Amino acid sequence: MKRLGTVAPRGCYWKLAMPSGWDFYTGKTINYREAIGKEVSPPGAPGTQLCGPGLIHASKNPNDCFVGAHIPCAAFLIKGKPAVKSKEKCGFHRATILEEITDLDGLFGWRYSEVVSPIHPFKIERGSVTPEEVALLDKWDSVRASVRASVWASVWDSVRASVRASVWASVGDSVWDSVGDSVGDSVGDSVGDSVWDSVGDSVGDSVGDSVGAYIGSLFPIWDGKYPYQEAVDLWRAGLVASFDGKTWRLHVGPGGQIVYTRVN
Repeated sequence: MKRLGTVAPRGCYWKLAMPSGWDFYTGKTINYREAIGKEVSPPGAPGTQLCGPGLIHASKNPNDCFVGAHIPCAAFLIKGKPAVKSKEKCGFHRATILEEITDLDGLFGWRYSEVVSPIHPFKIERGSVTPEEVALLDKWDSVRASVRASVWASVWDSVRASVRASVWASVGDSVWDSVGDSVGDSVGDSVGDSVWDSVGDSVGDSVGDSVGAYIGSLFPIWDGKYPYQEAVDLWRAGLVASFDGKTWRLHVGPGGQIVYTRVN
């Protein structure tokens, strides 16, 4: 599996900032978008330690910038001589801002545009479940074991562990909470409160597996076919699968309504 991210040209580095162009460190010290074509430096005494004041922090690989930065963001190509450096980051007392990078999917090597605006399956209008979608569920049932552990190990080895929190927060905040709540409510209504108390964790785990499969699909690091594509196809079709240890269900719509059940 390959390391993702476009390596900066010789003598240049990638700098991430807030979507407004302002720095992440204070949010009001340097606006990198307004400084394109200019040399900038942080105020105060020159810094001597990475991730501290008095330095502009940047990296050769844009995915290494997520130590201190997060999603959403803006990205800039800068040029300067590092005063302090580590394996992942460099610190500059001054740097020239060359240009802003607008193709962040290409820069990071993964689907940044979808991470910041993930597909919410319950917002997709759709019809009845098709035989082809039932077949996708059957295949997902056979491969979903340990999906999240596999995705985490593969994705984070490729983009550094610091990306994990940013990606999960972006997808989780907009998708996971509502998916989990909707699935939990609809399954609870269908099986009864007394049964829900005992199957809730299993259902939550199965929904979490679908979330993990969807996240993993945003990172093109697998050789050949993505191993959890069936769950992703269901997700993109507006279907979320849940499993309580005995029964599979497919959910759709704002309330996570159950539209298909199958007892294993």
